[in-house]
Amino acid sequence: MPKVTVITRKAFGGAYDVMASKHLRGDVNYAWPSAQIAVMGAKGAVEIIFRADLGDPEKIAQRTKEYEDRFLSPFVAAERGYIDEVITPRSTRKRIARALALLRHKELENPWKKHDNIPL
Repeated sequence: MPKVTVITRKAFGGAYDVMASKHLRGDVNYAWPSAQIAVMGAKGAVEIIFRADLGDPEKIAQRTKEYEDRFLSPFVAAERGYIDEVITPRSTRKRIARALALLRHKELENPWKKHDNIPL
């Protein structure tokens, strides 16, 4: 079965992982420019990393903006190989069709298992 993913908004942590990501052998992964891909959202991450600054809302807002610029961009994820390409929303249908045509004859061979799960 071909696995083609289009990330349109937020893809954080475990939710990103299990939605046919490259980490779980997804075939083709696209993201829109508006997508955010990271371990967790900016607000939660900043509150954990910079918890000493929680009393200063201006500093937290600045750190949140820095985190968003540095980590949440789909272009960062593309550089790291987590997605194949950042695409425009208008080209989504064409890209999915092309990916499905590419994967039309996909065959997956799982490694041989020495032991099976026996009923206990």
